[in-house]
Amino acid sequence: MYVSSSPPGRKKRIKRTAWGSRDRAGMSFLIVVAFFAIFGIIILTEVFMIDDRSRTGGSLLRHVSLSNRLGESMPDYEDTKVDYNFEEASLFMRDKLVRDRAGGFRLNDPILFDSANIQVPIPVAPESDARGHNAAAGIHAIPWGQLLDPKIEKSLPSYPRVGNITRSPTDGSWQVVNGTRFKFFVFSAFYDRRDARMVRVVGATKTRGPERVWCRFWYPTANGTHHYSATVMARVKVIRENWNLKYSACFIICPLRAAKLNVPHAVSIVARLRLPPSNVLLLRNTDRDIDVNRTLTNVTELGVCVKPLHFNYDKALYLLEFLELNSILGVSHFTFYNHTIGPRSACILRHYMNGAVHRLHLRNNQTVERRVTVSLLPWNLRMQSQKEIRTEGLFAALNDCLYRSMYRHTHVALIDLDEFIIPRHNYTLTELLAWLAKRINARNTGAYSFQNAFFYLQFADDGVVYDTDNPNANLRANLLTQRKTRRRSKLHPQKQRSKYICRPEVVIEAGNHFVWEFIPGRGTLNVPADSAILQHYRVCEFGGDDCIKTPSLTDRTAHKYSATLVDRVASIYTHLKDVCHLPDLPLPPTRPPPTKKHTLTLNNATRNSTKIRKLR
Repeated sequence: MYVSSSPPGRKKRIKRTAWGSRDRAGMSFLIVVAFFAIFGIIILTEVFMIDDRSRTGGSLLRHVSLSNRLGESMPDYEDTKVDYNFEEASLFMRDKLVRDRAGGFRLNDPILFDSANIQVPIPVAPESDARGHNAAAGIHAIPWGQLLDPKIEKSLPSYPRVGNITRSPTDGSWQVVNGTRFKFFVFSAFYDRRDARMVRVVGATKTRGPERVWCRFWYPTANGTHHYSATVMARVKVIRENWNLKYSACFIICPLRAAKLNVPHAVSIVARLRLPPSNVLLLRNTDRDIDVNRTLTNVTELGVCVKPLHFNYDKALYLLEFLELNSILGVSHFTFYNHTIGPRSACILRHYMNGAVHRLHLRNNQTVERRVTVSLLPWNLRMQSQKEIRTEGLFAALNDCLYRSMYRHTHVALIDLDEFIIPRHNYTLTELLAWLAKRINARNTGAYSFQNAFFYLQFADDGVVYDTDNPNANLRANLLTQRKTRRRSKLHPQKQRSKYICRPEVVIEAGNHFVWEFIPGRGTLNVPADSAILQHYRVCEFGGDDCIKTPSLTDRTAHKYSATLVDRVASIYTHLKDVCHLPDLPLPPTRPPPTKKHTLTLNNATRNSTKIRKLR
């Protein structure tokens, strides 16, 4: 007879445990099924809501897709609104806009118009399913880029005036776009004729869901006393590099599609058509400039764009080193943006701008290929840096400089004050670009990218700082490129900390470390590290001094410019010392005494005791 070895109570416990495991497994399965069901319902709801909103022509407007480059450049945010709905009462004054019996709107102004029943078109490009409904209701659509009706144009506010004086348009200063819910500023306007004719405005606004605006073009009359206008709907293209902050640099694109529409003299960006324009930007049109054909020659014209100077930047000697070394490298023009700059740096830049430094070089018989010119633009962007927008809105500055340099310089380098692009085998950057063009077919090259190498300031100084026999030894000991020659062995890969030299006329959108968008058929050439690198002089990027523990090597490539660089900086520093209140240069450091090797010596008693211990 078989007798179970397990007691009855244990069998019941095992049975209950098995059923409990099954219950838990079933419950887990139900939870997973419920999660996916809820998630699917949310997705379907969003899809149907988006489809319903896209079919509604009154409250929410759909994007107008374009087959050209402009449509592909549009931000892909779902809540971006690019068209205006005239049913918004805020667009027109209440006393001039009334609703008719058919449900449309008309202007009620017998002084301006002969007809008292003028339908106000709704600037929406509807799909085929909505076209019939709008036509039946007497509503007409204005697609993006089409001019506003001339009768409506005459009713809009006239050109801004300050008292009885016509307001002068500005170029290179931040102006507000009034009537918006969020901050919206514009800085400069450029005529872009490369693909479709357009006016491209550099501005700053909300990153996601930028507010919709209009472009009002201004044309002066023959006598220049008055201006007449033409208005088109604008598109806001947010610049890609925005670090997901609330505000971002942007382009406001104003098309010039109408065949008879000439290039305007100025442009205003408005959010409400019936509000007087709060900004008037002078349109920079290279077709009207005498130096527009300069880039068509075989001579390389190299410019430099620097992000906004901030934190009251006043490192006078570093600024002089940056200007003069890049001048030796072949740069002929520098563009700076003044957010906050110290008095010494401002004084130095002022002497470059008025030509005093160039005359000093000629007086000292110093070799100068061409006069170095400097542009310093105000940068009073009223957005909080690093909290609302990235680093004083540097991406607006870089793209403004890009379009400002277009057709004036063949190449532009976008670098910071602590960075230098140093060629290995060539002496200047212009020679480097010509050398690369011979080795590689550069016909389709729109930019040259250089890998970054950190020359940490915590690394030990080069032995040259202790050489007091050379003239201006104290000056050379204080120049970054002469004092710091140890760099990190490993270079950063391309597009990480790299910087570039580009051809402005083939670039659409510039970034900090690489070009975001070219015209079709152009790209970036990654320059080999044995040809040139970006030498970046800074402290450890993550704080502390741990960076000096990384593998490093000595790189004295920049020392080939020592004689010319020290001579130029010394003459300028001496000449401007009293005028700009420059401090005295510190004396060169003294060479530390050689380290003595400490040898441990043992007396005879200690040796004997050691031998005895070993014998034991």
